[in-house]
Amino acid sequence: MSYVVALDVGGTSMKGGLVSESGEVTVFPGRPTRRDDGPDTVVADIRDYVAELASQHAEPPIGVGVAVPGIVDSGTALFSANIGWRDVPAAAFVPEGLPVRLGHDVQTAGLAESVFGAGRDVTDFLFLPIGTGIAGALIIKGEPYGGVNGWGGEIGHTPVWPDGERCACGQTGCLETYASAASLGRRYTERTGKPATAVDVMSNAATDPHAYAVLAEAVEALSISLASYTLLMDPAMIVIGGGLGEAGEALLMPLRDRMTERLSFRKPPPLRQTALGVRAGMLGAGILGWRAAGVQDWAPQLDL
Repeated sequence: MSYVVALDVGGTSMKGGLVSESGEVTVFPGRPTRRDDGPDTVVADIRDYVAELASQHAEPPIGVGVAVPGIVDSGTALFSANIGWRDVPAAAFVPEGLPVRLGHDVQTAGLAESVFGAGRDVTDFLFLPIGTGIAGALIIKGEPYGGVNGWGGEIGHTPVWPDGERCACGQTGCLETYASAASLGRRYTERTGKPATAVDVMSNAATDPHAYAVLAEAVEALSISLASYTLLMDPAMIVIGGGLGEAGEALLMPLRDRMTERLSFRKPPPLRQTALGVRAGMLGAGILGWRAAGVQDWAPQLDL
């Protein structure tokens, strides 16, 4: 049976599995990314992990897909601030002789949503995972669009309030500063002195005025960014993922209302929750693996 190795590499951990031609995904125990030990160690760990996954099957894989953070093209991991590598060729991530294709982690997850998930019935949409940070994948004609230099989709660092808080990126008033999961917890703690997570803020917003205020400001920031995106790109839909996306209608309903008010002369695009959740990165890496093997239109029917 033909299969590919799929790897979803994050800043703290990596998840790997085998993806069959029929779309069956076998997930194996993850590994720490060990970025504190330097980029060369991370690259070597990825290569060893791919070899270990390949050894689980009697036949070698016909391709490998690897989703990584940072600036990426299909043949090179150009730069990652989180991990520290620069210009690492794709072949360095796999044992010699295996076909491999790289992808940006968020864009790869967005590709999976396009092929299998919430965006499978449209060609143009924004995939917006909201987690520790905020990044986006612009899906145009069914494929992620990274722009000229691979930076396309960094909606988390578009300013929503130019005179607002300083962002870790060096700019002022970025969306990520107000609406990421990490920011919700931080901003609540700054108001109250009490530690809190984004889940705490979401679940207590109906009874706690401080939680309500923090959430309302996050929704307002999101509505500003997404209304601007809508006017520029006219997407068929916006798919919300990440940890905060798991809140479902508790987030989508007020965000939908604010976008409707802000977009006074047109309807906002539908807002949908991710259909794939945490599986998006692995399935996207699987798509890359099959493309590395020369199968460009791999899209089996999956039981979601």
